[in-house]
Amino acid sequence: MTSRYRSSEASQGLGSFSPRRRTVVKAAAASAVLAGPLAAALPARAATDAPAFLHGVASGDPLPDGILLWTRVTPTPEAIPGSGVGPDTEVGWVVARDKAFTSIVAKGSTTATAASDHTVKADIRGLEPATDYWFRFSAGGTDSPVARTRTAPAADADVSGLRFGVVSCANWEAGHFSAYRHLAARNDLDAWLHLGDYIYEYKSGEYAARGKVVRPHAPANEILTLADYRIRHARYKTDPDLQALHLKAPVVAIWDDHEFADNAWSGGAVNHTEGAEGTWSARQAAAKQAYFEWMPVRPAIAGTTYRRLRFGKLADLSLLDLRSFRSQQASTASGSVDDPDRTLTGRAQLDWLKTGLKASDTRWRLVGNSVMISPFSFGSLSADLLKPLAKLLGLPQEGIAANTDQWDGYTDDRRELLAHLRSNAIGNTVFLTGDIHMAWANDVPVDAGTYPLSASAATEFVVTSVTSDNLDDIVKVPEGTVSAVAAPVIRAANRHVHWVDTDRHGYGVLDITAERAQMDYYVLSDRTDPNATASWARSYRTRSGTQKVERTYDPV
Repeated sequence: MTSRYRSSEASQGLGSFSPRRRTVVKAAAASAVLAGPLAAALPARAATDAPAFLHGVASGDPLPDGILLWTRVTPTPEAIPGSGVGPDTEVGWVVARDKAFTSIVAKGSTTATAASDHTVKADIRGLEPATDYWFRFSAGGTDSPVARTRTAPAADADVSGLRFGVVSCANWEAGHFSAYRHLAARNDLDAWLHLGDYIYEYKSGEYAARGKVVRPHAPANEILTLADYRIRHARYKTDPDLQALHLKAPVVAIWDDHEFADNAWSGGAVNHTEGAEGTWSARQAAAKQAYFEWMPVRPAIAGTTYRRLRFGKLADLSLLDLRSFRSQQASTASGSVDDPDRTLTGRAQLDWLKTGLKASDTRWRLVGNSVMISPFSFGSLSADLLKPLAKLLGLPQEGIAANTDQWDGYTDDRRELLAHLRSNAIGNTVFLTGDIHMAWANDVPVDAGTYPLSASAATEFVVTSVTSDNLDDIVKVPEGTVSAVAAPVIRAANRHVHWVDTDRHGYGVLDITAERAQMDYYVLSDRTDPNATASWARSYRTRSGTQKVERTYDPV
């Protein structure tokens, strides 16, 4: 395998479619641990007492000398996810330089317990930088699947190139995860980035594919309790395409709102009814606990996902948590988008980001960013498009010129960050974004009102959804119909937007060299088809030193 590439600094201190309210699922009923929903989170297995690895294995957050390994063991048939039962089980792990495990470099064991839902993490150190490794787990004479992972290059290494898969917004009920399958088949990824909405919280049938459930998730109720969140994560980890991608490369993940609830903020969410669904603080704590149990992610300060990884001298990657600290989205009741007392990042995280960007000595500064930072105005969209677009963005459907769940709703934080980039001459900053279920290639202007006369402080590549509804899905018209009409209008009203595709599902491949950072956009033939094909759609790049996006006509 050819690969190019990283190191991690540990943290130094530290959009979505919004179906409006549904029948409330009583918290008491949701918290009942029922055998049916729990069993639905598992693939079929023989009725045996032998331990089993039914949810695959994964790795994440690669460092120059280490990698975080993950699995979940089912020690006995009744010890299913979210059940809270099952014996303590010793789980061994082994890491080797070859797939046949003839050259073992590290091994050890840990104990899987019901307290952590029988999930296991092993933070392996002492490895060589920029090196492929293979690993597996074992318990009670049963071996897990064998997976490949890769360490980051040394912090001071001259790295010729990096290549990452980039995904977001994978709604189980809306389709199959073919995007993951196609990324797994590439064999050229150093890692893959998941920019949020790895899972969705809705009850079955509430948010599917144009209203049709392609495959039911578990549990059927909206997830509220720790058991619920565990079962939902477990259901996702049974997907064969997701398992395949986790077997091929380490993941670097952040969360967005649906790992909690739609349009989540520090004190609540649109998709949460205080009291009837318990307290937000309890629900948020349950969601975070399940996330860190089920994801190969190293928690940063106070159980957040903001942290920084480094890939030699070529790039560092600042990963943000834009849900834990944010103020409530702006409305008549909660304040203006320009209110300096409102924040998206929280003070500590914004200071951490600014300090890291200024101190960076790499060629590229990548920012894993769950919601779009580029400003966006609707322009003169017709009413038949304005209403569904507002619905997709979670906005008042009479239309306003801001998406208040994104950086547009927290303009003081954005203004401070972009001014910091400009005043300190910090170049080659690229925001990598999900959430919005559309593909975009943007300059990030200091002042959108005077762009292009004002400077561009950074660039942004936004990837579309893996399966979650796009604009054409909401309108229920053939794919491409809406984009043909809406894209020119959006671009006319937003001169910093080089491209937007409102209609298709897929993924991105980010390729970085010293000269440029390029995003190749791939689209799926049919999200509801488990055998969907993928095809290249477009490519955009930003050349070093320009802070501008330009189209390029070939994928890497």
